[in-house]
Amino acid sequence: MFNSYQFSGSYDDLLKLMTRRAQQNKVDDQIFEILKQFFDMELGKENMVLSRPERIRLFREITKAIMTAVLGKIGGTK
Repeated sequence: MFNSYQFSGSYDDLLKLMTRRAQQNKVDDQIFEILKQFFDMELGKENMVLSRPERIRLFREITKAIMTAVLGKIGGTK
């Protein structure tokens, strides 16, 4: 909940503002890059040779699992 004395707009206005700022600051790109760096580092430790489609699929599934866990924490579940 936000303090209405600090922001005179509606909740929807604040949502739009914060979303736009996150997009302008490329927060999604930053999150993606952190996950990609982690993936590449850990995959390198395993010395696994994967085809390009296998790499993409594995990265996608790991990313989904991590983001699902993050969303669960936001929702108050662990």
